[in-house]
Amino acid sequence: MGSPVIPFPKNEAGEPVPAQIYLQPISAPSILGLYGFAGATFMVAAHMAHWFGGARTDLFLAPFAAIFGGMAQFSAGMWSFKARDGVASAMHSTWGSFWIAYGLLELAFLNGSLTKPTGAFPALGYWFIALAAITWMGTWAAAAESRVIAAVLGFLAAGSTVSAIAELVGSGKGRVAAGYLFICAALLAWYAASALMLESAYHKPILGLGKTKRASAAPTLMPGTGEPGVIRGQ
Repeated sequence: MGSPVIPFPKNEAGEPVPAQIYLQPISAPSILGLYGFAGATFMVAAHMAHWFGGARTDLFLAPFAAIFGGMAQFSAGMWSFKARDGVASAMHSTWGSFWIAYGLLELAFLNGSLTKPTGAFPALGYWFIALAAITWMGTWAAAAESRVIAAVLGFLAAGSTVSAIAELVGSGKGRVAAGYLFICAALLAWYAASALMLESAYHKPILGLGKTKRASAAPTLMPGTGEPGVIRGQ
């Protein structure tokens, strides 16, 4: 049996009522997502690179990473679905979830619920394998729209790859190298978030995002299947 046919509503004169379109433009979710990622990643990566440290450093990093890099970025990922940005939806949600988990894991180490390995950490290494695989695909997808975002994800994917190897074999030098790659990703993310925020404030591009010709030619109004369309928020 086929689907039932739903008749168009009609007015008192028996004429079809014109469809009404309600657009819901939102600010670019990646402004928050990239800033949250940049802040948490820079702090943790600087610690990985031995720029600072101490016996209680993890205690100070964990809650900020979980909230700023985790919850804030995960929220941006959810809003990116509404903005119809598949790359932002996937990357912010994935890395936001990771930072929440990272904060909880570090807190479990600190309160003694779990014992932190002193050498190789294969369980974490395999998680970085998963993160690297997802982020490399995000890099590929982002290259279709923005060279800057692709660079952010490229450094992030490279850092995840090196982290995976370092955690699997217990390499201290590998963790430091990963830290520097993550720092590069954080700095580029800060630039990208700033470019999006300035463009939103001044209503014109101020800092370049390296948009491709394909992205520049895309219409602001994005049609959808069975939907009239929404204003794309990124």
